Amino acid sequence: QEQLVESGGGLVQAGGSLRLSCAASGDTLSTYAIGWFRQAPGKAREFVAALVWRDGKTYYADSVKGRFTCSGDIVKNTVYLQMNSLKPEDTAVYYCAATSSPRIESDLAYDNWGQGTQVTVSS
Repeated sequence: QEQLVESGGGLVQAGGSLRLSCAASGDTLSTYAIGWFRQAPGKAREFVAALVWRDGKTYYADSVKGRFTCSGDIVKNTVYLQMNSLKPEDTAVYYCAATSSPRIESDLAYDNWGQGTQVTVSS
């Protein structure tokens, strides 16, 4: 089974930047993509971004396009989420997850999840 550990969350002012990391270990051979999701208090978990390992393609939610960048280091088995121009509405717990399915925008397709990291953006 694949294990995922996120890091890099914190408190930042609006307009600032943070970089989240998702380190994968264990059985990663069947992983098709690593996705990022977030969940704000009282709201449903939502798709943020994803990186397909095999071809490096990235996908983003409309709400973060142009501000967030997803990248990966295959040697380190780590995926990053660079978040720029942060807004208070980006405040949430951010999770990375692994899927063997091409349905990368659906959280139901993801098998393994990290523990989450809190991102708080103050106005």
